[in-house]
Amino acid sequence: MRPEDSALVAEMLDEYGNRVRVAMAEYLRPREPRRYLYSLVSDYPQRGGRMLRPSLCLATARAFGAGEDDALHTAVAIEMLHNAFLVHDDVEDESDTRRGRPTLNALHGSPTAVNVGDALISVGLKALLDNVDRLGLALAMRVLIEGEQMVRETVEGQAIELGWRRDNAIHLRESDYLNMILKKTCWYTTIFPMRAGALIGSRGEVNLDRFIRFGFFAGAAFQIQDDLLNLIGDPIKYGKELNGDIQEGKRTLVLIHLLEHVSPEERFRLAEMLSRPRNDRSVDDVVWIRDRIDAYNSIPYAQRIAHGLAGAAQHAFEEVFRNVPDSRDRRFVQGIVRWVLART
Repeated sequence: MRPEDSALVAEMLDEYGNRVRVAMAEYLRPREPRRYLYSLVSDYPQRGGRMLRPSLCLATARAFGAGEDDALHTAVAIEMLHNAFLVHDDVEDESDTRRGRPTLNALHGSPTAVNVGDALISVGLKALLDNVDRLGLALAMRVLIEGEQMVRETVEGQAIELGWRRDNAIHLRESDYLNMILKKTCWYTTIFPMRAGALIGSRGEVNLDRFIRFGFFAGAAFQIQDDLLNLIGDPIKYGKELNGDIQEGKRTLVLIHLLEHVSPEERFRLAEMLSRPRNDRSVDDVVWIRDRIDAYNSIPYAQRIAHGLAGAAQHAFEEVFRNVPDSRDRRFVQGIVRWVLART
């Protein structure tokens, strides 16, 4: 990634991220029941994060002609829904760490954490409804409909992933993984933020279907890189447990590649380990799986796939943004494709 591209992405993530944080503060103001709900609702949003998703929404909206604050409510909603998904994911994965601190389920128990996640969804919906005053009823409803599809796609993708773990699926292919993350990751990370932004910026005139292909390539590269960081990332910058995906039995592209290439004896042992509940997988089990990942070059394989997807995203970007005038926002969206692979 060129230094100037990296600097622009960092600058605009900071700029747009701060704008969204200021706007979120209104939705996160203390109210009752404070102790049991609203002080916890603000926990994950206040822990930070790179603000990729709301920044993509704001930048796409501005690139397509939106006013400065036209997409701000939608960007806030995206960040709230993102945090809701994180809370629920941590419960479903029995995760211990999120953004360098104990998860809500570790701190307060799973029932409270689930309720906090539900409340974050409610707050996100309120932000989408507040679009009516800024955008008018018709356009605000179109954005809300897009949001409903995003939530539906996301929970369907999560259901597939959880089902694979429940059923101990071991005969998966690369195409299965890509279909799953199209739903689970891409719709709420890249596709919806850009579709909503373009919808707002063009006042409904742009063809939104073009963003599915671009958003899939960029979002899939993002997710694979995230899976890789769980194995080889900087333990301080990453903010979660390294090798946590192995401990949880997640069917990442790395694990799917490993299952395809191990010997029959190793496959049997690996399947038996993956069949156990998370807490029944020992440190030695995780170390053995991690060693097999290295032995079968599963990490370089996933890196090649991620780079190929990023290259495809660059081509798809040119198709979607061909007639969009040059601007900081346009360059930011293009730079994000390279940024997703440069993360450490």
